[in-house]
Amino acid sequence: MKLQVKDLNSFYGPAHILFDIALDVGEGEVVALLGRNGAGKSTTFRSIVGLVENRSGRIVFEGRDVSREPTHAIVRGGLGYVPEERRIFTDLTVEENLEVGRQQRRDNAPYWTREKLFTLFPNLGEMRGRAGGRMSGGEQQMLTIARTLMGNPSLVLLDEPSEGLSPKIVEQMVDAILAMKKEGVSIVVSEQNLHFARLISDRAYIIERGRICFGGTMDELDARPDIRDAHLSL
Repeated sequence: MKLQVKDLNSFYGPAHILFDIALDVGEGEVVALLGRNGAGKSTTFRSIVGLVENRSGRIVFEGRDVSREPTHAIVRGGLGYVPEERRIFTDLTVEENLEVGRQQRRDNAPYWTREKLFTLFPNLGEMRGRAGGRMSGGEQQMLTIARTLMGNPSLVLLDEPSEGLSPKIVEQMVDAILAMKKEGVSIVVSEQNLHFARLISDRAYIIERGRICFGGTMDELDARPDIRDAHLSL
């Protein structure tokens, strides 16, 4: 198992946000974490990578308990995190942004070069000398993912990758995620867009008010319109 989260509870100050979260991700699998705004998706990701300090439970990545490790150690160990907000260096070029993310080659993960990433994201290849601040939101999203891949992670957490993107860029994002999976990267995607999640995911969890209320394959979710409508409909 690539990632196992067991009995994860998280707090912001005195506020209890996540309640006994349990999920797992297999080798080379794409798993969707579905839920409305405020359901706890981003907090789950931030807790997994150690950005939420007030938490309990077990987080096991590649057989190693990382529950008490600092964020930089978890990331250096091969767990990539792409936050919802696009944190690029706006004054640096595309190529310079990618170099910031470079880490050593890993035995258990695909090795990414700039040219390989420009094949994955052709838009970036066409603007490799452009400053990040002069790119569209969708292009910045691609750059954020590409920079994370320069760290050669074996698993990536993608927080709302389709949010605010044009339909054309969303199609490119689907292709890129499927290509990442083909390369052997395990992926967890937090999403509100069920159609997008269905195109890329093997399995899904639904989170509502900080609690997991469904876990299963996409076919199993489609067979439960009651659950889908209760927790995902606007």
